[in-house]
Amino acid sequence: MRKIKLFLIFSTAFAGWSFSQERNEIIQQRVEFIAEQAESEELDLTNIFDQLNYFFDNPINLNNTNPDELRSLGLLTEVQITDVLLHVERFGKFISIYELQSLKYWDLNTIYLVLPFVRVDDRLDHVHITFKDAIKNGKIEWFLRYQRIPERKKGYDQVSDSILNNSNGYYHGNADRYYTRIRYTYRTNISLGITAEKDPGEEFFKGSQKNGFDFYSFHAFYKGGKYLRAVAAGDYQIQIGQGLNTWSGYAFGKSADIFSAKKAANLLRPYTSVDENRFFRGGAAILGYKKWNLLAFYSHKKADGSGIADSLTDDLEFVTTIDLSGLHRTNSEIAKKNRLTEQVIGNYLSYNSTRFNAGLAVVNQQYNQPLQRDTIPYNLYAFRGKSTTAISGDYNFVVRNFNFFGEVSYSTHSKSFAQLYGLMAMLDPSVSISVIYRNYAKGYYTFYNNGFSEGSSTQNEKGLFTGIKLKLAPAWSLSSYIDLFRFPWLKYQVDAPSKGYEFLVQPTYKPNKVFELYARFRQQVRQKNSRDSDGTITEIENVVQNNYRLNLSYKVLESFTIKSRLEYVTINRKSNTPEDGWIFTQDFLFKPPKLPFDLTLRYALFDTDSYDSRIYTFENNAQYVFSIPAYYYQGSRAYALIRYNFLKHFNLWVRYGVYLYSNKNVLSSGAEEIKGSKKSDITVQLRVNF
Repeated sequence: MRKIKLFLIFSTAFAGWSFSQERNEIIQQRVEFIAEQAESEELDLTNIFDQLNYFFDNPINLNNTNPDELRSLGLLTEVQITDVLLHVERFGKFISIYELQSLKYWDLNTIYLVLPFVRVDDRLDHVHITFKDAIKNGKIEWFLRYQRIPERKKGYDQVSDSILNNSNGYYHGNADRYYTRIRYTYRTNISLGITAEKDPGEEFFKGSQKNGFDFYSFHAFYKGGKYLRAVAAGDYQIQIGQGLNTWSGYAFGKSADIFSAKKAANLLRPYTSVDENRFFRGGAAILGYKKWNLLAFYSHKKADGSGIADSLTDDLEFVTTIDLSGLHRTNSEIAKKNRLTEQVIGNYLSYNSTRFNAGLAVVNQQYNQPLQRDTIPYNLYAFRGKSTTAISGDYNFVVRNFNFFGEVSYSTHSKSFAQLYGLMAMLDPSVSISVIYRNYAKGYYTFYNNGFSEGSSTQNEKGLFTGIKLKLAPAWSLSSYIDLFRFPWLKYQVDAPSKGYEFLVQPTYKPNKVFELYARFRQQVRQKNSRDSDGTITEIENVVQNNYRLNLSYKVLESFTIKSRLEYVTINRKSNTPEDGWIFTQDFLFKPPKLPFDLTLRYALFDTDSYDSRIYTFENNAQYVFSIPAYYYQGSRAYALIRYNFLKHFNLWVRYGVYLYSNKNVLSSGAEEIKGSKKSDITVQLRVNF
């Protein structure tokens, strides 16, 4: 019956529709790439959005740019970057943006992709920054945001103080989420800002949060000097090489864009997100001379942790768990807050030119108390102690149409290595390939790493990723990859060394700028513990997940776009009955150019056997709000998002979404339990800019 319903939805919804790629959809697609890989509903991708959003408003002048600026877009390969820079060097400045069609390794799809973010101009951009210019042309943004789930969760029940103070089943604060950010920017050269957030369930100006918000972040950032090339104070991010040593924040991984597997490091940037862990707090500077750069940074901040405490002083003697949730709602969560002190000191020396760049990094990380993991088998090679140092070297160079890159990092505490070597090549304008090999030792550890991987950390993994992109005809292209991986040691819920693979193929039909249709098949095979264990020896088994997707969008009018998606998933494993599920989403985007508002609507139907067969799908929301919920069980989902611009300097977003479940009368469990079959969400955001 389910498959019959699926066929009927497909037949009626997709007949006769076409597609267009709005400029802002490029930003959405990059965010969705990360979301699909992370499979998480709680992602703060503010810094990634900030970068593309800035270049959307301030396009890069291709006649006056450099490799780092073009890399920061995250939309071009090294071969394409070298192609455009050598063109200017050999033939002089671009006269028209249409000259990009003459570049050997830039096809029309690449040009369409980057057009919103680049320009061609004979005038040189100002090199020197004056105080008068910074005041006159600087930009101030102030965000105020309110979010809430109206349905009452069990954790917010009114109970006596004795129960509240002796139980972890109830929250101390209300169900509201508050967010504010005020930031001054001048181009990409100067940034000053303060960000604050209170999560649902946390107290506000009382109890454990007498200072108001649970999380505060401040930054001051300058970039652009000849010798002092950048300096940051307060909160900031560091990204080095391919992420094996140090990489704070998120990064792209496996996706239909085979080139996203290679990381484009943005060495030093201000921190503007509300992830309460993956950032540095202190100071950093980049000193430069000609093609050489030296980055030096120091960070000192608190972290949440739990462990064994001294019975007299209540100070931790050692830590068993570092809590990365950033939530302080219940007694146990509040007790973990700021129990651990972290210090990071690092240096990175690099050489950069058009075709070649390389660097050497030394980063030391310390805790004020030793970290002692629980003594269970899969933790045998986990980090233990108070300090570790990582020494790494990375390289990136282009030879004709081949881009070679890699990084090797050595962890001193375990005397083990993490290695990554990659090749990306455009064999001709219609054939591109990507190959990445990684080998991360069982005992390798740094907290701030984000290397290309199948697992959740740059540790205990070997793998080979190969991808290909083909231009089959003017309107047709094909992307595909296969990633083979294995884990030499045990993992959480995997009680033996394991292996697996992931395969994706995606044909795309795009005959013009206003129509695109793609189909996707992705198969993931991972090994996990059998659910038939007798409690003595646990066997592992293959878990096979197949995802089938058909995605289509049509720009009916200049102001009206229709987007549709149908996705079907199957999961098979020996110790469980086969599961499947599907989701159909229909979006309507209305953006009239002469009216002060735009409107986004979605209606979705979904039906999955369980949470295991959930499907993640990106949702539109207010600016800097990233919504990637998991759809599971059986029901429907709808939301409406309106943005209204008024009085020249004000933007207001209002969003209401609702789930209606047809086979559930109780949602979630524990403190998150909601009685009923409905779950809704409200977002209201105001932006003031001047």
